[in-house]
Amino acid sequence: MAKIENLKTGFYRLPLKEVLVDAMHGEHHAFEIITIEISDGDGASGAGYTFTGGRNGGAIFDIASREIPPLAVGEDADRIEHLWNKVWWASHYGGRGGPTVLALSAFDMALWDLKAKKAGMPLWKLLGGFDPAVPCYAGGIDLHLTPDQLLEQSERNVKRGFRALKMKVGREKLSEDVDKLAAMRNHFGDGFPLMVDANMKWSVAEAIRAARAFEPCQPVWLEEPIIPDDLEGHATVAAEGGLPIASGENMRTVWEFRHAITVGKISFPEPDVTNCGGVTPFMKIAHLAESFNLPVTSHGAHDITVHLLAAVPNRSYLEAHGFGLEDYIEKPLEIIDGNAIAPDRPGHGVVFDWKALDKLRAES
Repeated sequence: MAKIENLKTGFYRLPLKEVLVDAMHGEHHAFEIITIEISDGDGASGAGYTFTGGRNGGAIFDIASREIPPLAVGEDADRIEHLWNKVWWASHYGGRGGPTVLALSAFDMALWDLKAKKAGMPLWKLLGGFDPAVPCYAGGIDLHLTPDQLLEQSERNVKRGFRALKMKVGREKLSEDVDKLAAMRNHFGDGFPLMVDANMKWSVAEAIRAARAFEPCQPVWLEEPIIPDDLEGHATVAAEGGLPIASGENMRTVWEFRHAITVGKISFPEPDVTNCGGVTPFMKIAHLAESFNLPVTSHGAHDITVHLLAAVPNRSYLEAHGFGLEDYIEKPLEIIDGNAIAPDRPGHGVVFDWKALDKLRAES
């Protein structure tokens, strides 16, 4: 048994090369990264991280650096379920969701990285080992782009190896969204997978109207048409809008996903390993989806999530979009002919350039 000896945390602000825009969060000028490194008595280490769209990172960092270490140091690093539950219930009354579960996500991710490294296995094999080649789409944060700009961006992504694309919708005029989606469909043809993402922009009635307008272009799914809390509304949009619904990036627990599937009737559960509690709950959500004969997709952290989807037979698409982190890790995600390739390196294989990140420290 190797006990946890130390937790080292970091908080960084990564400026974006270009402003990114979606329907509800507006402009993104920088993303925040909060990291946790775990070291054990054998001298081994594992790393995890979570991120924000530019706000509230300080609260996550405070929990990661002040609240979690006293609960973890001295514990057996292999007892991941025990550690997850210990942190979850110790912080439940003052946390449960929000910054607390994001900090827990980074901690849990680091534990699994450490476990896989010590086993000498890539994480995807340790978790089940289904198939390292995972279908992947490029997720653009591109609401502000004109149709021509959107097509230019999309062609660049195709040249990078993507064979499926997602675009943002939720402009003030629905006709502009429809025109952009139609331009994409006309450009790429009927067989090319396209997804649309509204980032919770609409009411139920507006979402139904939009889904019906998008239906002739046959998107694979309509993502987050309404707020995640309105599960009955999701079921109504799914029944009356005519499109499959993807949702989950703003859901924080396996129990929320159970209700999203049973009450909300979502077709593509979409957890984010950096905010659903980490690898441990993500895998439970993936297996929960399988028990309902549903595919699982993902949001964010593609360099980590490729391992999780490579481990399960009911994966659909991995979302990949850069937010600057690719410039601060040794080996960014590899895309080959529409598939992301889970690496064979021990652990999750994400090795940070700590010296470069140190210049972007945001604690102060």
